[in-house]
Formats: sequence, structure tokens, C-alpha cells
Amino acid sequence: MMVELESPGHAARVDVAIVGAGISGLAAAYELHRHGLTVRVLEKQARPGGVIITERLGGFLIDAGPDSLLVQKPAAPDLCRELGIWDRLQPTQLPRTAFVYRGGALHAIPEASILGFPTRLWPLATSSLFSPSAKLRMAREVFSRPRQRGEDESIAAFVQRHFGREAVDYIAEPLLAGIHAGDVDRLSIGASFPRLVEAEASHGSIIRAFATRGHRGTRDGVFRSLPGGLSELVDAVVSHLPEGTVRCGTSVHTIEPGPHPRVHQDPHGFIEARAIVLATPAWAAAALVQPFDDELARMCCAIPYWSTATVFLSYPTAAVGHPLRGTGFVVPRREGLTITAGTWVSSKWAERAPADQVLLRAFLGGARDPHAVDRSDAELVAAAEQDLGAILRIQGRPTIARVYRWHRASPQQEVGHIAHMARIDRQLARWPSLFMTGTGLRGVGIPECIADARATARAVAETLQKTEAGRQGPEFPA
Repeated sequence: MMVELESPGHAARVDVAIVGAGISGLAAAYELHRHGLTVRVLEKQARPGGVIITERLGGFLIDAGPDSLLVQKPAAPDLCRELGIWDRLQPTQLPRTAFVYRGGALHAIPEASILGFPTRLWPLATSSLFSPSAKLRMAREVFSRPRQRGEDESIAAFVQRHFGREAVDYIAEPLLAGIHAGDVDRLSIGASFPRLVEAEASHGSIIRAFATRGHRGTRDGVFRSLPGGLSELVDAVVSHLPEGTVRCGTSVHTIEPGPHPRVHQDPHGFIEARAIVLATPAWAAAALVQPFDDELARMCCAIPYWSTATVFLSYPTAAVGHPLRGTGFVVPRREGLTITAGTWVSSKWAERAPADQVLLRAFLGGARDPHAVDRSDAELVAAAEQDLGAILRIQGRPTIARVYRWHRASPQQEVGHIAHMARIDRQLARWPSLFMTGTGLRGVGIPECIADARATARAVAETLQKTEAGRQGPEFPA
């Protein structure tokens, strides 16, 4: 991977300047390059990739941030095919069972579930996760009638309406809201899981909708990673850009999106561009747009972000009493533990740990514990050790411990988010040379970020093409 550190006093002229070299900024740059436009990507960190970080620690391979791509959504698979790395994608190892911690034990999520909800009634009936009354309540969901979209509602309200309160507490809160590190009573079902809203509109029953469509894509599972970790994806995108496109170690302090757009950067200097793309979290974009559009800045600041921490621990295989046959577990809020979830990394993915070691990952923070990131490494490790040790019957101390903090990195698409984004888009339209993409706007996962970034890039290319045509004016025969 070839990236450059910015040198003082550098100035340039390009078609498009992109602020932020996370997967959104890189995907936008890739799409713009495909349209024949010159691009400069400016990143304040010393490396591209944003929250995608892969580290090797001894014989361990650690994906510190996201560890997989959801291949049911086409954006990530399509990009991987174009980059020539599709054949390198590897599925999760068997078995792919996921668990929920309840009452001091791990209970498997019923087989043939999608997003934690059953597609067949027999696995639900035989599950140890739910009480008999909850099973009856969930089974009655098959009689739900189609309902057209109305007002947006929370994940909790939607799931309780369909499956009852126990499904909220033991599926929606730890699993659906847990994906976002958010509050199940505040997150928007329409923005976070539009698939569920569409299923209700078409079939009424979520169970019937998913059963009718079939449990597609399950032979190899729905998640993929790369042998060298997800940083391989970052490296592949950068390698398909002209040398010098991505400039790291560059802080952008001012942008001018007028008729002659400029991006002012530190150490110093500026870039002239025909268009500017902000591929940053909404709160970072707010700081850049505030000097010339206070209303747009206010709208961006209104999108909340939570902070989280992850702790990786390894142990000798013999020290772990649980067989770790699966991918991991989630912890409902009402169970009262510090961690919100745990991943059995060495069971989930091949060759992530030495043969005689297991690698585990604990999640902390988010809406459930907003100040987790403020604790010391020792405190976070101790909390992870205590909860993982009790759940997985671990003896002894870890052989390695690694802590990662993610400050304001988990965007919250709360009730009303879709309407809020429409207002942001209308305000943004006042600045024809300014565009925005990135996590928290029109999605939070890697596939959503890639899809929105490439769509934004196509909109930029179309705008610049129209601008160029307007400058040339109509042609008349001689």
C-alpha cells in the first residue's frame, strides 16, 4: 500500500478533494477515479482505513474494529470483485452458532433465524432462550397482517408489537441495538433495519416474510473476512488509486465550498478543487461547515455518536472450560454484566491465533456505559476478564491483553433519522460544490458506507460534467 505523508506548504489543484480516508472516503475516491477525475484524499491519521485496523501481535491477527463484511448486501462484494480480492474472502468457520447470555448460561439463538428472529417455528419451540409464554407470543406473530409504513418508530416498539417484550429484552436490545452500541428505545427501525419494515409492509408477519424468501446465503454464512484481516480491503482500494492520491498526516482546518472551492490543510497550504467531499463522521463535518453554514452544522451535530471499547484477551486452550463452538454471544442489559458482547475470534475465523491458544474479544461501552472509554486499560481488562471468565469458565490470567478505544465512532440513527437526513440534503443543496458521505448519514456498516460513498461520487461526477458542459456552452454549426 502506497500512501504519502503530506509535506509542509504543499498546494495542488484537483477535480475533487476528499476529507477523510476511511472506507467511505476511499470508496468515493475509487469511484471518482473510475470516472476519470483527479482526486486528493486528505487524512489526519498516519494511515488510511478509519476504524478498519488490523494488527499482528506475536502469532495473533487482530481486527481491532469491524472484522467482517456482510455479503448479503451487494456493495462490499461488488467492490471486492472489482478489486480482484473476491476469491480471497473466507467465511466464518463452522459451527456458526451465536448465543445469548441469560440467567448465568449461554443459550443458542434458534436455528434458521434472521436478525435473531425465527423463520421456522420448531427451532423456536425447542429453544432454551425464551420462556414458554414468550414462545407462544412469538409464534402468534405469523398471523400479523400487512401494515403500510406510517410514522417512524423505535426498534423496541416495532419488535414488541410483533414478538412481545421478551423478544425486545433478549433479541432486539442486545443484538439489534447492540450492533449499533445504541439504545433500543431510541434507534429507528426504518433507518437501522429497513428490511424489517419492508417485510411488515409486504407480508405482515416477519416470520412469514423471511420464511417465504428462504434463508438465503447460509451455506457459507453471510459474513466474510480476508486472510490478512480487513485492512486487506483498505490496501486493495489504495493500490487501485494513482500514487499520491491518499495523503495521510494532514489535518483539514477550513473548507471553502464557493464557486472556487478550496481545502485548507495543516501543516499549511491549500488545495483547489472543483468539488469537495466530506467523508467524515457527522460531528467532524459539522466543525468544517459551521463557519459558512451554521444551520447545516447544527443538523450534523444533532446525529449522536456513542463511544465504545474493545478488549482482546488470549488464553491457553486448556484454560477455557467452554468448548467455544460458535462465533460468540451477546449480553442483554438486564443481565447486569459490564461487557455487552463477546466474540470467540479464533473459533469464528481461521488462523487468528496459535494452535494452542484461543483469542477472545469483549465489547464495552456504548449507550449502556457511555464512560467506559474513560477507564484505564487495567480497568477495562479487569472487567473483560471477570465477565468472560465467569461465562466461559476460564482459569488463570490471559497471555496477551490489548485494548482499543473508539471515541464517538458509533453513530445513532434514532427515530426520525430518515426525515432528518432529508433536511440535511436540502440544506446541503445550497452548496453545489459540497457533498457529504460517511458513517451515520445513510448507514453505519461497511456495505452501507461503500454504497453511499460510490453513489455520492457518481453524483459529484454528474455535477462536474454538467458544470463543464455549461461552461462550454451550446455548439452551433458554422
